[in-house]
Amino acid sequence: MMKIMLVEDNETIILGLEYLLSREGYQVVTAKDRKQALAGLEQGGLDLVVLDVALPDGSGFDVCREVREQGHTPVIFLTAMDEERYVVKGLDMGADDYIVKPFRNRELVSRIKSVLRRNGKGSTVLRCGEISLDTETGLVRKGDKNIVLTKLEYKILSVMMQYPGRLFTRDEILANIWDISGSFVNDNTLSVTMKRIREKIEDTDGSIIRTVRGMGYRLEAGRQ
Repeated sequence: MMKIMLVEDNETIILGLEYLLSREGYQVVTAKDRKQALAGLEQGGLDLVVLDVALPDGSGFDVCREVREQGHTPVIFLTAMDEERYVVKGLDMGADDYIVKPFRNRELVSRIKSVLRRNGKGSTVLRCGEISLDTETGLVRKGDKNIVLTKLEYKILSVMMQYPGRLFTRDEILANIWDISGSFVNDNTLSVTMKRIREKIEDTDGSIIRTVRGMGYRLEAGRQ
């Protein structure tokens, strides 16, 4: 799973982008200021940095400069600062793109994917053992066999496949699967849908998705 660091101090934007990007199959870590961003860079393992210019303790340009000094991790500026001089400065520093707020979600995702592809980081496939899920095409496979899922089944499986091995409570899963009209999926519907997912992806021993009694579900990370 590709890892994106979002450097942003607006809590509303953070929550929205975490939800948007996680649904696209990315792992999102956040930094709310320059200090946290530099700490995140020190930890490494990033595939992309999405970066605001105006930060509480400095400038995003300083963070971009540090990224470039450390290596070739792609950088996208996402900022309200739309003056030409800022755009030129960001691109001249080596940023891969410069996007001005307010932004359209689908355009942002498309430009993120484009930057990642140009940098050889374009995989959109989540894997857990024999199960693969392509977040771009929506194709789910078990080995060489296509698995046909409903929209709700796909949404639940994609949430779990972002973090194989992690225990998801029922409330956590429900919080991630609002239907297209904004109606909340109830607990009984979740139970029925989990049963159907299992019937479609599991072997006869039913060991790909584990039920942790009284807590929730876990997708077995090491399942082959």
